[in-house]
Amino acid sequence: MVKVALFPPNSLILADLIERKGHEPLALQKAVRKKVVDPEIDSPPMNITEDDPIQGLKYAAIEVPSGVRGRMSVIGPLIEEAEAAIIVDDAPFGFGCIGCARTNELSTFTLRKRRVPTIELKYPKSRDETMDMVNKINTFLDSLPKSNSTNEDIINTNNNTNNINNNINNINNNADNNPSNESTNDNLPEYNALEDSDSNLHEFNKESDKITGTSNPKTENGE
Repeated sequence: MVKVALFPPNSLILADLIERKGHEPLALQKAVRKKVVDPEIDSPPMNITEDDPIQGLKYAAIEVPSGVRGRMSVIGPLIEEAEAAIIVDDAPFGFGCIGCARTNELSTFTLRKRRVPTIELKYPKSRDETMDMVNKINTFLDSLPKSNSTNEDIINTNNNTNNINNNINNINNNADNNPSNESTNDNLPEYNALEDSDSNLHEFNKESDKITGTSNPKTENGE
């Protein structure tokens, strides 16, 4: 799954196309939702803190209007997370709008500077152009990696290996610290299963009888 930035950043159509292909859309609504909890108290501009314009200085100079810096404090982190991008130029308000032409210019400029895989399209004016745009977006999304399962599998395998090694060490430590586990059976000769032959088995039984003090008729008779 790839994190895909979209422009306009609040376009529900683009976000839906991205989700249908199994990727994560970096939509503006998700960033705003983290700030808005109560629709009355936290609604913009009441939810903007004094830190937001300061964070916006990372993306815009101090001479830039505070409204641009405030918007970039939300949109900028989304652009930094992006691993791919879809930009639709000349889109109408109904397709997606953030209410500031300068923020639009700065957002697209920052996206292009990221040098991530990007597709730029003109907003369609006809049915055929719309179908062509959707097909191009789907083709672009299909070309992106579907998931990072290989890295996750490696991490999970390493974690499982560490857990197994820890369990083995714990068992060995418990055996060393618990005298009750010690018995005369510890003195039995080591039996190699790879050399499982009649002669080896016979010798093993004889040694076991000597240590445990028992006798086996088959062993005494040499059978």
